Amino acid sequence: MTSSPASLAARERAALADLLETLGPDAPTCCEGWTTGHLAAHLVVRDHRPDAGPGYALETLPIGRGLHAHSARLEERMRTSTPFAEVVDRVRAGAPRWSPMGWPVVGDLVNAGEFAIHHEDVRRAQPEWEPRELSRADRDQLWRTATLFARRVGGATLRRTDVPGVEKRVGRGGPTLEGEPMELLLWTSGRRGVARVEVS
Repeated sequence: MTSSPASLAARERAALADLLETLGPDAPTCCEGWTTGHLAAHLVVRDHRPDAGPGYALETLPIGRGLHAHSARLEERMRTSTPFAEVVDRVRAGAPRWSPMGWPVVGDLVNAGEFAIHHEDVRRAQPEWEPRELSRADRDQLWRTATLFARRVGGATLRRTDVPGVEKRVGRGGPTLEGEPMELLLWTSGRRGVARVEVS
């Protein structure tokens, strides 16, 4: 009996953990002000501290500032009090079953995008990075996630360049973004400096 292939979320988590282990805690990332040590601590807090969730979800709203400060304190405590190798081990192990981040439905809807984005945050901050070749199934999943993220930027028309004739207008419309699904996801999540997207 053959086992089913790992989900995109699980594969991105594992690849990111490998890269963090290789680079150590002081490598740059595409998250302003964050090293790999900061990013690893963020992922562990996200997995293990449900009380940090509102700070992540509401950080762009005035009501969320205090909540986000709480999440940031938890991350800094994790980063400074726990050896980096242990933090990476916890990233690799994933969320416990009691955590919402460990529930399968969350893994399908949220974790794939989260870990794909943060994997690229680390990859694309290193010299001579190149986009990865992804399977059609993975690209389709990232496309669905990108259309959700487009609402966070007030709307846009997304157009896939890897599949002719596929586009989606989200929200009020806004700019037209053309690119592969990973690139569109990075652009809509705020990584515009490293996303290979044509904007019109």
